[in-house]
Amino acid sequence: MIKNKTNRIITLIASIFLLAGCALPGLGGGFGGETIRVAGLNSTEGQIISSMVQQLIEEETDYNVELISNLGTGIVGHHALVNGDADVLAPTYTGTDIVAIFGETASYDADETMAYLQERFSNEYNHKYYDTMGFENTYAFMVTEELAQEKNLEKVSDLKDIADDLRAGFDQTWLIREGDGYPAFQEAYEFSFGETYPMQIGLVYDAVASGDMDVVLGYSTDGRILSNNLVVLEDDLGFFPPYEGSVRATDEILESNPELDALFERLVGQIDTELMQQLNFEADDNLLEPSIVAERFLIENNYFRGEGS
Repeated sequence: MIKNKTNRIITLIASIFLLAGCALPGLGGGFGGETIRVAGLNSTEGQIISSMVQQLIEEETDYNVELISNLGTGIVGHHALVNGDADVLAPTYTGTDIVAIFGETASYDADETMAYLQERFSNEYNHKYYDTMGFENTYAFMVTEELAQEKNLEKVSDLKDIADDLRAGFDQTWLIREGDGYPAFQEAYEFSFGETYPMQIGLVYDAVASGDMDVVLGYSTDGRILSNNLVVLEDDLGFFPPYEGSVRATDEILESNPELDALFERLVGQIDTELMQQLNFEADDNLLEPSIVAERFLIENNYFRGEGS
């Protein structure tokens, strides 16, 4: 009697572990398999993209994923790859990498910048720098829909005739920055704003939406552009260098796990700037977890096995 009871208990415990192994999120089919370490940034966008890569690996391969999230800057992510603490960085931005890692002035030609970085990272770091995912998170001038309609504003040059009467809110570092900062902007576009106010960039969206500012400089993929119905003006002189979002992985992890290469290639060119705004909006304004936003994108676009991808 005691022996039978003991056997039933052992069987029950084994069943619980088996079921847990099948059901726990993140384990996927890779229980006991190799672990791929994916590094991501602490921004909403960074969390969405890194989670997208994590879920794609877990669903499409037998690997486990360790997500190293909330890294403060792309430079920290770069060092995580270089030091062997991570295998993949998602996203990485061309404008940040060329200036902060190589100490060079960014080219204003996006294709030229991408090709240059792909060669440099391959030769000097043994990293594969994938082509852009399609979005560009760069500085962008924005105004309210009302002002855009009233003054017929579509591009930055359209501000020239009314700039003297405008209150402009800018990232305080951009006002004095060399290269692509305000001094160079005035020279390139040949006009200045009547009044300029240094601000934290996170405050500029509400400032222009509330009427405290007439024009502000924000980030092109920020979800608050949609939530505040702001109009992004075209940088018609190509003043701001490209900040295209991409994935970067070590040659070591790609050579030892070659199926990852085709997986990351599937993300190339799939998310344009407007879609990235929408994804950020879903997290920041609709308060969805970035991982949920990432999962919905992957499902809706048939990325998962067995869904026609």
